[in-house]
Amino acid sequence: MTNIGIGIVGGGYMGKAHAVAMHAVGAVFNTNLRPKLEMICASSQASAEKYMKAYGFARATGDWKVLINDPKVEAIVIASPQSTHREIVQLAFALGKPVFCEKPLGSSLDDSRAMVKSAEEAGVTNMVGFNYIRTPASQLARNLIANGEIGEVTYFRGEHTEDFYADPVAPATWRTSGAANGTMGDLAPHMINGALALIGPIKSLIAEVETVHTSRPSKTGVEAVTNDDQAQLMCRFENGAMGHLFFSRIATGRKMGYAYEITGTKGAIRFDQEDQNALWLYKMDGPQDQQGFKKILTGPAHPDYEAFCQGPGHGTGYQDQIIIEARDFLSAIETKKPVWPTFRDGMEVNKIVAAALRSSEEKMWVQVGTF
Repeated sequence: MTNIGIGIVGGGYMGKAHAVAMHAVGAVFNTNLRPKLEMICASSQASAEKYMKAYGFARATGDWKVLINDPKVEAIVIASPQSTHREIVQLAFALGKPVFCEKPLGSSLDDSRAMVKSAEEAGVTNMVGFNYIRTPASQLARNLIANGEIGEVTYFRGEHTEDFYADPVAPATWRTSGAANGTMGDLAPHMINGALALIGPIKSLIAEVETVHTSRPSKTGVEAVTNDDQAQLMCRFENGAMGHLFFSRIATGRKMGYAYEITGTKGAIRFDQEDQNALWLYKMDGPQDQQGFKKILTGPAHPDYEAFCQGPGHGTGYQDQIIIEARDFLSAIETKKPVWPTFRDGMEVNKIVAAALRSSEEKMWVQVGTF
């Protein structure tokens, strides 16, 4: 076993999740590389020191350049706002340091392209954080589709819906300004990534993106909402399948509505992240009076489950998805072989977002390949 010094940029919600994952991953997966939490960076020295003590880092800084340049920081996790990703990544790659970057890769398609270029020119390990697709149930779904268990896929319906802004008088925050903080920058990338992982590339699409609650109360009165609340898109995948995706932060009653339905010529699959340890499978075989969807409870026979629990049906949780990501990142560093999703995969998500925004503006079908 070899220690590897980890630096995390961003100490909030995701910074904590990645710190916990790095503490746990060696024990859970018996990795050859064992993370050592060297340094955390936050928006101020005081905040960084608070996170350092809470998460178990050796040192803290309020300057991300100090973290990137530190020789004891050998690999970097970026859990800071999208607008910061590009500059951090480019310095890290210039120094030959592996980077795991939270989604979305960049705050724009141009940012993502520049980051992919830096990664590929440097030849350094790079990954993007799309955790939800890593549940044992969704990994099982990917395997079932790839193995032809439901035949040729003809239709995909996916959504990422939550209700944290369903109340129209919920106060304005950083989430209600800046394009990258709207639903298309925040929630949509997860399900777009899921669609690409499960079905494959999207060829064309038409989209509607809208702001339903155009203003919200603030400390100074009423503040305009400058980004989107919800969006929908119809699409055609390159394999010929038809698709529909919906994203919303105002979907009343939905807490973690990362869900999909997949129809094939020999069967179908359903999944809902609010019940993340179950997959529903229908297969067109057997007698008519016994046909119907079967609920499969995840267990040790399914991908990445047994490392967490030996009992089927006991389940895995959100933090476990981040630990699986940490295992993959360490594996990519150790083997020097790309592990999905790389920065290029993250850029493909940004491309779909850019195409959807253009489609909504111009009210027309667009070809993704032109972006």
